[in-house]
Amino acid sequence: MVATIQELEDKYVATLKGELNTAAAVEVEEILKPLYKSDGRDVIIDCTELEYIASSGLRILISILKRAKTNGSKVILKNLNDDIKNVFKLTGFINLFEFV
Repeated sequence: MVATIQELEDKYVATLKGELNTAAAVEVEEILKPLYKSDGRDVIIDCTELEYIASSGLRILISILKRAKTNGSKVILKNLNDDIKNVFKLTGFINLFEFV
């Protein structure tokens, strides 16, 4: 699992590659911690190369979303494959995030 963050213009762009499973969640959460303090900047999470997400990965994304909303930011999930989008539908998280 590879996770990166870039600052582009007035946004943060995080990229997730591989499988965001329970084993990878601790490391990914540490990498994505700067997104918890988005300071009004929107957060885009590019999931183009995300192959799998476990409940621990969903927890990380929800944590980012909660803190972003507190800071006046939006979290936008980008390029989810059909399997991962289905996980969001089944959990009801499809109604919490913005998707492009």
